Amino acid sequence: MIIIANHQSLGDIPPMIYFFRKYHAKFISKIELAKGIPSISYNLRVGGGANIDRKDPRQSITELVKLASRMKENKWSAMIFPEGTRSKDGKVKTFQSAGIATLLKKCPDALLVPVAITNSWKMVRYGLYPLNTFIPMTWEVLEPVEPEKRPVDELVREIEERIRAKVNPETA
Repeated sequence: MIIIANHQSLGDIPPMIYFFRKYHAKFISKIELAKGIPSISYNLRVGGGANIDRKDPRQSITELVKLASRMKENKWSAMIFPEGTRSKDGKVKTFQSAGIATLLKKCPDALLVPVAITNSWKMVRYGLYPLNTFIPMTWEVLEPVEPEKRPVDELVREIEERIRAKVNPETA
């Protein structure tokens, strides 16, 4: 599986890890997170995911190809936030398709699983202090998409539209 979600805050990640735990989902994360965060950085370095340097496309592609090989070999899943960065206002940004395309080249039969994350940005709207608690947040797993040799851009656009319809129905 390739789990594809919008990204609103660091609070998105623990529920995703827990919910998809039986699928051994490995994260695609920016390389900066692999240093300086106790426990998390260590797991990103040795846990089997892909730590990509967004300024170096060659390194990013190499890391994604390695992850795709490990996915196929170990029957793992990958988790990607294709917006490229967190949305600080809850609006879904345009999805990038390159990472998903690279994974699908090695794992063409991977099921694409969209997840719509709503309102987690409100918890950290003012930063960590004060943490805005008691915000109703949702992580909704949407209907999976079979790639069926369709163009990756078309698949990503469909998933983005479905997530946008759940998260920002007024702009969908």
